[in-house]
Amino acid sequence: MPIPKMSDFDLKGKRTLIRVDFNVPLKNGEVTSDHRIRAALPTIKQALKAGAKVMLMSHLGRPVEGVHDETFSLAPVARELSKLLKTEVPLIQNWIDGFNMGNAQLVLLENVRFNHGETENNVELSKKIAALCDVFVMDAFATSHRAESSTSGVIKYAKEACVGPLMISELQALDKIMEKPAHPVLAIVGGSKVSTKLALLDSLVKKVDAIIIGGGIANTFLAAEGYTVGKSLYEPDLIDEAERLTLDAKKRNAEIPLPVDVVVAERFAENVEAYVRLVSQIDDNEKIFDVGPDTIKIFISLIKKAKTILWNGPIGAFEVEEFSKGTQAIAKAIAESKAFKVAGGGDTLAAIEKYRIGSKIDYISTGGGAFLTVLEGKKLPVIAALEERMIKNEKVA
Repeated sequence: MPIPKMSDFDLKGKRTLIRVDFNVPLKNGEVTSDHRIRAALPTIKQALKAGAKVMLMSHLGRPVEGVHDETFSLAPVARELSKLLKTEVPLIQNWIDGFNMGNAQLVLLENVRFNHGETENNVELSKKIAALCDVFVMDAFATSHRAESSTSGVIKYAKEACVGPLMISELQALDKIMEKPAHPVLAIVGGSKVSTKLALLDSLVKKVDAIIIGGGIANTFLAAEGYTVGKSLYEPDLIDEAERLTLDAKKRNAEIPLPVDVVVAERFAENVEAYVRLVSQIDDNEKIFDVGPDTIKIFISLIKKAKTILWNGPIGAFEVEEFSKGTQAIAKAIAESKAFKVAGGGDTLAAIEKYRIGSKIDYISTGGGAFLTVLEGKKLPVIAALEERMIKNEKVA
């Protein structure tokens, strides 16, 4: 079912409420990364060009709901947005019961989580938010996996509701990965625990041609193969799941190549003594923090063959130089690949920034949880709300 888009509506003179994701990092009252703000600029400019009276709504951090806390104020975001747009963007403090925009064409509403009931998807709050606008635009992909008043709740009660350009581009990129990929398809999945990525691995093993796994996830798979992983982080209670996923992959002739050598140390720290070990030679007091040079060669070979690459998670503890070679090599190989490449997840974005390869990735998702939700084959609550609204409207018509 095609969902309504912002471009489908005549916004001239309409009070247009856009749910954006301005949950950005701050330090000493200043924005330290404007990536999410910049990602929203095309949508904002498109709405302004169409003649809309634009209201921007976002959360920031996790304040106590119903309490105004300056620590979580969007004031620094308003200043940063004003710089980027080269025009003052007023911050509206008390907006939930309605306000007059006057001659302003663009305003930013103070942190939506200062309102009690936001994260609980409170009906009354959703109705109040909906009453502010003629058109509601959901364009915060990073929050679209949450059923909250400012995301899916308002959709139910707004006069008109749709998705914005950023949401569309995110969904199209993920659709190209999951539904219409060019083969061979390679997924690179890192992380500390199988449990946090089990649903993702379950979904991917049915669709991709190979999965490179890293971090603590790989340790659990190594343990499932009978290797001793020393004091490494792994999940013994999920060894059966690792075995099942490996069997499922084999049934499809898909590869899950395990490390053949690893970088180990007795503790996680800068300038620690680190050693390369075969996976069959790990001592009981050692911990795995990265993959070794022979494993890197195997992984790079798979990257070179791939025509579609999904990257979610680093291969090792790349924050420490001694354990960064695996992730750095993978990042470089991905950057050089001619495949269609999509990346997402906070640690992945940190690696992309560290190795300065952002311009070499076809699509970098702004969402973490939402990114995983789609890849796991689940429906986003905001999409479900829009579809439910459309079905209801069709019945009324």
